[in-house]
Amino acid sequence: MTGKLTTHVLDISIGKPAVGVLVELVRVGPDKKIKTIQTDYTNEDGRLNHPLLEGDTMKKGIYELHFYVGDYYRSRGTFTEDLSFLDCVPVRFGISEPGSHYHVPLLISPGGYSTYRGS
Repeated sequence: MTGKLTTHVLDISIGKPAVGVLVELVRVGPDKKIKTIQTDYTNEDGRLNHPLLEGDTMKKGIYELHFYVGDYYRSRGTFTEDLSFLDCVPVRFGISEPGSHYHVPLLISPGGYSTYRGS
């Protein structure tokens, strides 16, 4: 089995996928310094068009996904002020089995969010 890392974003305030959310994947080094691995935007299904990590790029370690939901809500007109309650939602997680599928979904609304390890 080839491991991979995937995500999707669902806007539960409208019950639809969140389209156009900037997602950034970073790796957290042993010295706590972060290195950006890649960035991409969610598609019309709230997913990325390809896995964030896959095959040889799946390595044990600590990672963060940064979901720029403030920009998403401002583009929809939900947040009209410069500062919103949610801006960038960071989700830190560990990959201990690089051969497995790690799915990290994000459920968002203007006032909160939730995540879990999906399948």
